[in-house]
Amino acid sequence: MKQLLLLLGFLALSLPCLAQKHTISGYLRDANSGEPLISANIYDRYSDQGTVTNVYGFYSLTLPADSVHINFSYIGYESVEHAFLLKQDTTLNIDLDGAVQLEEVVVRASRQGERIEERSQMSQMTVPVEQIKMAPVLLGETDVLKTLQLLPGVQSGGEGQTGLYVRGGSPDQNLVLLDGVPIYNTSHLLGIFSVFNADAVKNVTLTKGGFPARYGGRLSSILEINMKEGNLQEWHGEGAIGMISSRLTLEGPIKKDKTSILVSGRRTYADLLFRPIVALANQQSEEDVKIKLHFYDFNAKLQHKFNDKHRLYLSAYLGADVFFTDVTDDEDSFGGGIDWGNSISALRWNWQINNKLFANTTLTYSRFQIDVIAEQSSRYNDGSEESFSANYFSGIEDWAGRIDFDYLPAPGHYIRFGGGVTNHTYRPGALSLDVAFDQERFDTLIGSQNEFSDELFIYVEDDMQLGKLKANVGLHGSGFKVGDEFYTSLQPRIGLNYLLPKDVALKASFATMAQFINLLTSESFSLPTDLWVPSTERIKPQQSWQVAAGAAKTFGDGIEVSLEGYYKKMHNVISYKEGASFLFGLENDWQDKVTQGEGESYGAELFVQKKFGRTTGWLGYTLSWNYRQFDEINGGRRYPFRYDRRHDLSLVVNHDFNERISLSGAWVYGTGNAVTINTFEYPINYFGSDFFSGFSTIQSGGERNAFRMTDYHRLDLSLRMTKQMKRHVRTWVFGVYNAYFHRNPYFILADRDLVQQPDGSFEEQPVFREVSILPIIPSISYQFKF
Repeated sequence: MKQLLLLLGFLALSLPCLAQKHTISGYLRDANSGEPLISANIYDRYSDQGTVTNVYGFYSLTLPADSVHINFSYIGYESVEHAFLLKQDTTLNIDLDGAVQLEEVVVRASRQGERIEERSQMSQMTVPVEQIKMAPVLLGETDVLKTLQLLPGVQSGGEGQTGLYVRGGSPDQNLVLLDGVPIYNTSHLLGIFSVFNADAVKNVTLTKGGFPARYGGRLSSILEINMKEGNLQEWHGEGAIGMISSRLTLEGPIKKDKTSILVSGRRTYADLLFRPIVALANQQSEEDVKIKLHFYDFNAKLQHKFNDKHRLYLSAYLGADVFFTDVTDDEDSFGGGIDWGNSISALRWNWQINNKLFANTTLTYSRFQIDVIAEQSSRYNDGSEESFSANYFSGIEDWAGRIDFDYLPAPGHYIRFGGGVTNHTYRPGALSLDVAFDQERFDTLIGSQNEFSDELFIYVEDDMQLGKLKANVGLHGSGFKVGDEFYTSLQPRIGLNYLLPKDVALKASFATMAQFINLLTSESFSLPTDLWVPSTERIKPQQSWQVAAGAAKTFGDGIEVSLEGYYKKMHNVISYKEGASFLFGLENDWQDKVTQGEGESYGAELFVQKKFGRTTGWLGYTLSWNYRQFDEINGGRRYPFRYDRRHDLSLVVNHDFNERISLSGAWVYGTGNAVTINTFEYPINYFGSDFFSGFSTIQSGGERNAFRMTDYHRLDLSLRMTKQMKRHVRTWVFGVYNAYFHRNPYFILADRDLVQQPDGSFEEQPVFREVSILPIIPSISYQFKF
């Protein structure tokens, strides 16, 4: 009995020691550049516990006081292992080297990393920047958004466009973040190119559903694009010279291991190419024609490491499109054009409060502005002058601040919480007129005045593991103050992942979302003149809920397969009333021109991806249905949304023949877009009008989007020839867009043809023709790194 009591007493005294735990924490970074490694894996082989790094490379893993064998791994890098006796809280900052074959300086992806069936998050895709750069694109311009269009559940707005339509949503329902700052217009050259310079980008993540609670403010997707931090070890550069633009990126230390800077610029030179052509065409004319036709991007980032616990980042982006024509002669001059662009900046402070708690505080600024300009002046022989100028301008401006906390109390829990506030200023569209003649001057402003709102949010979420079940559970609360109205929304989120035998994961998610700002745009064509407006007392916030379920597994040598089905219901989606747009009636309130209704989208997505080996790529397939319904459109009947497509298929293949030559191809197929075609016409008599007299014909009728364009398909190819020089790498890229010259429809043109009748006479009849604008387009570019 005494021996038993002694044994129990010994066990009781030993329990605190057995229960004692310590925390291993630190940062994972690229050994060559000092760049943080996002979502890198930290795994203890003995306890079978692990965690991942956050977006700043920080990790924390709490384990029992015992022997540990920690593996640090990241895709594309050689893994590192540390084995030791964990007796106290330990800091381990790990630098990982790229996985390099010794005989050739070629980076190969390591098979280390979290497998698709191990992630609790579903409906999320991270696209490596190197994979984005490999994809064949229009005119050889590497484009982040065009690569994302090749993923299942994502559609483009049309031929050559960079717009994203995700799971039945519209462009304003995508929250696009560059270093955590919203970008309101993501396109250059009327949507042909995006504003993101891939040379300055570190990683790209698209979330289509199952949204974690830390995200909010949009219904359809979250696109996170993070810029490189800047090399802390040595100076490097890369760039390209292409057919339509050139770019250059430089990064390096101001003070080694302490302060770094990155600057990146891109500019088109279409105006330089067209200038001599225009001059030659007008050399016999008395008119002097000048054009401005270009776009540019500029990125900059500064980071400073005070110590292991405090880091400061300052980043900025400035980009714009400039289209302007000026025609002058001895007596008259005319100028007109359209300019638009984004300006954003962010100041971030990282604070490692302790070895389990990490904080990031961010202050941001974002502005999008559009200007449409028309000017005319005349000089007469009597010395008098007349002038006229009109300037339509619109935009949105944000000032915002937020704080986010990462708390890792134990291996089975990753808790995130935080909040923030944004002040919005809207300029919904105004027309400035300035007219001068005969010593008189008329100057006025027509249109909406500025509007203001405040948006705030708080959230909490926990990424937890309970045996074979992983779950991300969270709650997002938001509020919106506009005028005398204050809207609130409480949005529960949950994502589940259960691992079956043979490493098959069953996944499910449910998320509700609310959106307080809206983009007024035409279904037929997206222009930079589209207007950003707030929810008001009359315009209710957009809301949605989405449920998804699927399965995922990794087969053989790293072939990932996922299958998902989803259903999304949207409330208070916004659209122009039939016949209304920003172009007419600027003196009227924009709220009188819009209507709100319901949206519904559902479908299934298949994604097969091979990440390793000489041949890599993916297959994506989407089967979907997408509808809208408004009381004041289409007689209140439900109709297919403009971008309702039954089938979307994309196949992307990259093959390395050797270390110097690689070939990439992308083939896409999509059901034709839904369009509205007028089905009858009638004459109208304008006699008695103050402006018109005579007869005209009005076309009308037809169900909304009841017809389909021809199905879309296209093949793009790209050949890369790389040579490793002594101090730099050079690459020639030869590409061809629409390789077999398929005439894909861009829009439908209503016309009239003379058609011979049975009696031999000819009768004029209406016809509709599909117009294609992008033929087969070859390209060549020269890329370099040093």
